[in-house]
Amino acid sequence: MSAVPNQGFLSERHQPAYRGTAPAAIRARGTGKARQTESVQPKAGITDPGATWKLRSKHLNPFTTLRRHLTPAQINFYFSIICFFSPPVLGSLVSIAFNAGGVWSVMLLAAKRRRFNTDRPMLALTVAIYAYCSAMVLASIVNGTLSADLRLFLPLITFLLFPISYSTWSITEKTTLARIAILASAAACFGALAIAIVQYHWLGTRAEGGAGNAIVFATVTCLAVMLCLAGALSGIETRWKLLVLAAIAGAVAIVYSGSRMIWVAVPIAGIVVLLINRRRFAGASVTRFLMIGLVAAIVIAAIGSRVILDRTDFLVSDWDALNANGDHSTALGLRVAMWEIGFQAFREMPIFGHGIAASRALMKQGLQDQFGLQETLSHFHNGFLTALVQAGLVGALALASIFIVAAWNAASTLRLSADPVERFGATVILVAVITYLVAGMTGILIGHDILDATLMVFLISGTYLASGRTVAPIGKSAPAMSPGASPQS
Repeated sequence: MSAVPNQGFLSERHQPAYRGTAPAAIRARGTGKARQTESVQPKAGITDPGATWKLRSKHLNPFTTLRRHLTPAQINFYFSIICFFSPPVLGSLVSIAFNAGGVWSVMLLAAKRRRFNTDRPMLALTVAIYAYCSAMVLASIVNGTLSADLRLFLPLITFLLFPISYSTWSITEKTTLARIAILASAAACFGALAIAIVQYHWLGTRAEGGAGNAIVFATVTCLAVMLCLAGALSGIETRWKLLVLAAIAGAVAIVYSGSRMIWVAVPIAGIVVLLINRRRFAGASVTRFLMIGLVAAIVIAAIGSRVILDRTDFLVSDWDALNANGDHSTALGLRVAMWEIGFQAFREMPIFGHGIAASRALMKQGLQDQFGLQETLSHFHNGFLTALVQAGLVGALALASIFIVAAWNAASTLRLSADPVERFGATVILVAVITYLVAGMTGILIGHDILDATLMVFLISGTYLASGRTVAPIGKSAPAMSPGASPQS
């Protein structure tokens, strides 16, 4: 018997009949499905089994499924809830969410999945914001402290994201965004009160909420209270009783914070909200609203009477200690000391200031040398004085222009528009301007991550609601069109 030449495991004549057939046919051999499998032609465009596996994997990928179920409008919906709910309750989450959303918006614009919105009020406000950022950098360049201040410029990124985030936020339908702002603020007011009660009655501290700072907590809670009040008066949200209860809850939380300047800001901003919505009141409704306001004031005063009396006593005793003994170690005395140091530093460098890092060093050295105090603070407890020392008149005027342009945009809308959503947007802007300016007289204006992000949230949403255009996504994010529909230009 002649030897069979070695041709591998099987010779050509002994190769199985299914050589070269698809793997699916091989697996089907012996099951009665081989003939059927071999006769099935591959789908159009798919000739490689590996490609089929990739498609199946993509289909099973949970992130792909999530993307399919979450449209851009839905993403904005949840993002807006976080931005309006989190400042009083979850603190720095608003900063994380806003900055992350801004970076994501940059990527969407670069990928041509969003249009850059060029609304004129937004562009005017962008110029003011960018002028302030430029003034801060210019002050460091003039003083030769650019390298020392470089890491301190990181908070300016929040401001630089303003036009980018505006363009992404403006895909949301206006009425939807207004209702989100109102209801999320109502939830924030109830959450703020719950945290304030725990911190004040159980922990024995001033209410700081999720912000970790009583002044910051009171500032952002004041904004939430005003949105509840504006929502109840504007008619955008019909559940006005819920909003009134939420506003009362937020006001009580502000009282628990012990932030006296916000106690001043609340009635000022509240009166502005009432004046904006005065056309909606007839004689009977005015009387009813005054009765509701009186009852609310009595409830707030009754609950917070102890806090109000304690904080008033502290102020009087601090004043007496400062005038009688020159004691600058109290809260009031420390502010007076910082203001004296700040004005001295401004007179030394009035045009461009000292830069950020040098300003902090000047304050620390001045407190130690002139008043014998060992304190390290990042600001002078007055927003515009801080800007004067850091960036001189150039920086202070640029900072003021942000609030002036924002207020001008709001006033223009109130003068020309009767639309309730647009007037609500103008109200959002004005309550932010009033609250920040009043709080910034003796505290922080900007330069705190929560305050910076919240200010941008209110300026973006308010400007868009008041005078912006709704711009649909483009590219892969564009909404699906029904058959026969023509694309919009």
